[in-house]
Amino acid sequence: MSGKLPSFITRGLLPAMLDLLFRSLRIKLDFRPAPEDVPQGAAVFAFWHGKMAVGWPLARMLFGRRPLKAVVSLSEDGAILSDVLDALGFSLIRGSSSSKGDQVRNGIEECLLQGEAVAITPDGPRGPQHRFKYGSVRIASKLRTPLLFADIRYSSARRLKSWDRFEIPKPFSRVDVTLRRIDVPEFAGEDNLRAWCESLSLELDHE
Repeated sequence: MSGKLPSFITRGLLPAMLDLLFRSLRIKLDFRPAPEDVPQGAAVFAFWHGKMAVGWPLARMLFGRRPLKAVVSLSEDGAILSDVLDALGFSLIRGSSSSKGDQVRNGIEECLLQGEAVAITPDGPRGPQHRFKYGSVRIASKLRTPLLFADIRYSSARRLKSWDRFEIPKPFSRVDVTLRRIDVPEFAGEDNLRAWCESLSLELDHE
C-alpha cells in the first residue's frame, strides 16, 4: 500500500475485499494453553506485520463486540490502513515510537486501564521483521497485562517483496492460527527487558 487513495477504495472496496477473503478461509484455531485462559479483560493482541491480511479481521472475530483499539502508524500506508480498520469497526490509536510516541503509549495505557484490548503489529511499521519493539512489552509489564500472540500460518499464499514479506492467503485456503498467552514478567532494568524481547522474538519467529 502506498500513496493517497480515494475514500471509496479505502473505506469501501478494500474492507469489503478483506472481509470476503477472510470469510472464505478455513481457519483452524489452536489455543495455548487453553481457550478459558484467553484474557477476558485488558489484553495486548499481537501478530506480525506481514500477517495483517488475516491478523486484523481475526482480532475483530476473536474479540467480538468488545472494545478493541488498533495501533497504526502516521505514514501514508498507515492512513490507508486506518481507513480500512475504521470501516471494519476498530477504534484507532495513531502514532509510532519515532513520532508522537508519548501519545501512543498514553493511548495504549488508557485503553488497558479501562479493561479494553489493544491490537498491535509488534515489528511494525518498519521492522526489523519478526522482532518485538520494546514499548508494548514495557507497557504490558508495567500494567501486568497479558499478551495474546497469534502465530498465523498459511497453507497457500502470495508473498510480496516487502521488508515484512507481506503474505496474502489464497481464497479458500487453510490458515492455522496458534494463540499463545504470554504473561509478561516484571523487569529489573532496560537490559533485562531487551534481552527478554529478543528471546521472545526468536521463540515466535518460525520463518
